[in-house]
Amino acid sequence: MFLTVFLEAVAAGATYANMGAAFAAVIAVFGAAMGISRIGCTALESIARQPEAAGEIRSSMILSAALIEGVAMFAIVVCFLVLFV
Repeated sequence: MFLTVFLEAVAAGATYANMGAAFAAVIAVFGAAMGISRIGCTALESIARQPEAAGEIRSSMILSAALIEGVAMFAIVVCFLVLFV
């Protein structure tokens, strides 16, 4: 299936740089989603084990998720720069 999509994109005139930038954006978004889901999972487990530390765990979780989203946005912006500049 991937090969047919790739061949259709080449036939439509897409360059390898465009396809590479799109693939890199997909990897960046997938990595960020995996990181944030892992943070959420471990935070919920930690809160279940120590409910009195919920406030500190929640603030650390939000800070970590924001940093991961920032890196993902930076990666997507770089991919857009490859596409349009």
